[in-house]
Amino acid sequence: MDVTSQRNENVLTVDVKGRVDGSTAVAFEEAVRNAVVETDRAVIMDFGQLDYISSAGLRVVLLTAKSLQSQDAKLMLCALSDPIREVFKISGFDKLLPIHDTKDEAQASLRG
Repeated sequence: MDVTSQRNENVLTVDVKGRVDGSTAVAFEEAVRNAVVETDRAVIMDFGQLDYISSAGLRVVLLTAKSLQSQDAKLMLCALSDPIREVFKISGFDKLLPIHDTKDEAQASLRG
């Protein structure tokens, strides 16, 4: 698993590559937690290169959303492959979090 991030104004984009499972979820959580700052108004997780996510990874996504909510910021997901999208649908996370087809769509939704 590889996690990289970049900030554009007050929006953090987190790109996740590989697998997020029981053996990588802690590192994923730490990478996201260390990247988020108080002034972020949104975090976009780009899962375009994510191959697999387990319940441990879903837990990190949920914890991140809750943490952001406490600072009046939002979490959005984008670029989910069909298998990853199915995991989010089965788990009900697609009802909890906005999911966009592309990073550009996610960014555009923040502008209005």
